[in-house]
Amino acid sequence: MTQVGTADNPLRVAIVGAGPAGFYAAEALFKRKELVVEVDMFDKLPTPFGLVRAGVAPDHLKIKSVTKVFEKVADRPNFRFFGNVELGRDIAVADLRHYYHQIVYTTGAQTDRYLNIPGGDLPGSHAATEFVAWYNGHPEYRDFEFDLSQEHVVVVGIGNVAVDVCRILCRTQEELMGTDIAEHAMEALRHSKVKTVTMLGRRGPAQAAFTAPEAKELGEMADCDLIIYPEEAELDPLSQQALAEADRGTLRTVELIQEYARREPAGKSCQLIIRFLVSPTELFAGEDGRVSRMQVVKNELYATEYGTMRPRATDQHEEIPAGLVFRSIGYTGVPLSDVPFNEKWGVILNEDGRVIDPDTGSHRVGEYTAGWIKRGATGVIGTNKPDSVETVDKMMADLAKGVLLQPEKPSVAAAEAFIAECQSCYVTFADWRKLDELELARGAECGRPRLKFARVEEMLAVLGK
Repeated sequence: MTQVGTADNPLRVAIVGAGPAGFYAAEALFKRKELVVEVDMFDKLPTPFGLVRAGVAPDHLKIKSVTKVFEKVADRPNFRFFGNVELGRDIAVADLRHYYHQIVYTTGAQTDRYLNIPGGDLPGSHAATEFVAWYNGHPEYRDFEFDLSQEHVVVVGIGNVAVDVCRILCRTQEELMGTDIAEHAMEALRHSKVKTVTMLGRRGPAQAAFTAPEAKELGEMADCDLIIYPEEAELDPLSQQALAEADRGTLRTVELIQEYARREPAGKSCQLIIRFLVSPTELFAGEDGRVSRMQVVKNELYATEYGTMRPRATDQHEEIPAGLVFRSIGYTGVPLSDVPFNEKWGVILNEDGRVIDPDTGSHRVGEYTAGWIKRGATGVIGTNKPDSVETVDKMMADLAKGVLLQPEKPSVAAAEAFIAECQSCYVTFADWRKLDELELARGAECGRPRLKFARVEEMLAVLGK
């Protein structure tokens, strides 16, 4: 047998998860000029691109243009996409070992951390990721329901996703027409009664997780007043000290926050209230058994022995109306069948991308991970690129040592035949391009950038599957 990675014996790699981390890993593999590699990418959805399609806010279309980079990867002759093929449902890790020398898991962080307070699971209290997936047309969330007849919404958290949720709730129909928001969400928001959205940050303005451009965007919505209480926009001594060494972006964010705190409301029909130094402590139900109000506690900042600033509760409490609650307090991965998982951290058990066997503490030969399921939900889309490159470096080091799986059938034809047997309705990248063209055409007909298919059955039907 010739050396693995040559024209006669290509390195066969399976990537499970078609989001940014998966595509960046494929790109890094293809950049190894000395290597002949064949990459097969799997995703449980018929559509590629992961959170770029199902997580990036509909009104941030420019960010989604990163898919052009991924499309170039998919155009490589040694790349194949197998959509609508789920690990644990259609195929197993044991199956992949028959056809590939290496397996990379890049399935992301798919759910929110739990809001561990009394009443946290009341009807009307939701994970922000569920709402995001719903308005982005993710098929698994298509039939979720959110009570938009409520006038008061509270979003717990102050990061990118929380900001996205607030913006979508506060946008006008005219603003949403310029987005690729799912049609069912567009229709539901058309009848929305939401008047006040309150976003809660447990720390102060100097620690806000959103950026200056995002803050600017919040203050420029067509029919929504942005309200920040002046006393909560003031910086405590610790924050003032930290700000003296802050970067320009943080300084600009704080400037905008304080500028908004001085702004008088214009009497618009919707209000977005950003609160700082408050944390939820309990949710209360109304007569109908659904969440109706929230108790919050005022926080103060203190310096830890490591020099970081943490919030701690004071004895000051208040209640705010909350007919609908979204928690956005951090995200966690979901375990994959037969893949070691660290439940506490919400990631695949790994060391720098090499999957670790919990029983032996050693590397599981030929198995790797990249992206949020490797390191946790940190960074932005581009952060996954160096992360995936790090994993590919480990894969190449193991290849050089001959530490690989020994597949019985390392060929394209054998893998395709097996997958077709397990899931006859698998979707290729060419199929995706047909879906893409159809969605763009549907959008053009109604004056929108894109009109998504939000059910797997619809996608397969138009593809003749």
